[in-house]
Amino acid sequence: MPLGRWKTVTHPDIADVVIDDVLQALADPTRRRIVRMLAADGDRPCGSFGLDVAPSTLSHHFKTLRNAGLIRQFDSGRQRMNTLRLTELDTRFPGLVQSILDHAEPETEEYNPCHRSPSREFSPSRSAPG
Repeated sequence: MPLGRWKTVTHPDIADVVIDDVLQALADPTRRRIVRMLAADGDRPCGSFGLDVAPSTLSHHFKTLRNAGLIRQFDSGRQRMNTLRLTELDTRFPGLVQSILDHAEPETEEYNPCHRSPSREFSPSRSAPG
């Protein structure tokens, strides 16, 4: 039986991490935001991210990142800590995570997945000649 109030979590070996899982995990703006915070600040407890999502949703995001091989979680006292596995991932997929973070649109509190940037919206002037 695990110590503390959490069940034991498992992490994929870096050799078993699949690029599709990494890409899928980083496709979500909230998960990219978590990864950016870990890259900037180092290890952080689960409750310190200050994201405007339900605790169950945050747990889901951590699980997705963990299963994709992006983060490692460990217990420290009464806190579950998160650490970015960037060095390990860079040996498996050199520069992939940083490249995604560099080129993805910045995450905002007001993120709406249905919103399209003006440059991508349909414009009558771009319609086919008719």
